Amino acid sequence: MNVNFRNLAILAALVFSALGFAWMLSPNFFPSIWGVEFSYPVGLIGRRGAALYVGIGFMFFSARNAEPSSARSALVKGLIVACLTLAGLGVLEFLTSHARSGILAAVAIEVALALMFVRVARIEHTRRETGTFSS
Repeated sequence: MNVNFRNLAILAALVFSALGFAWMLSPNFFPSIWGVEFSYPVGLIGRRGAALYVGIGFMFFSARNAEPSSARSALVKGLIVACLTLAGLGVLEFLTSHARSGILAAVAIEVALALMFVRVARIEHTRRETGTFSS
């Protein structure tokens, strides 16, 4: 896969939409993988968070053809921060024994997605600096 904003935006849209719908339709799925006891409050928070995942997916799908801009850059930076924050929290929950090793798969996906967006941001920055920018 050619790593550019468009392809990554589509990938992010698919990943976040799938996560959102999985959380909405089966809120006990991820907690069971992570070794977290499911309860109604866990499901409530999971379903509410799912709406944010679906919204992020829709946002990136809608922006997939966006030209380079400060708004597009903000989307990229925001996703990098969100993914790295989620990854950090996942590692913390694992290290404090609040989650089992299943959470590390989520951490790996979050870090990989963040690193791909960092790469796109660096490429775009270099192109802006050299005047050879194309989306």
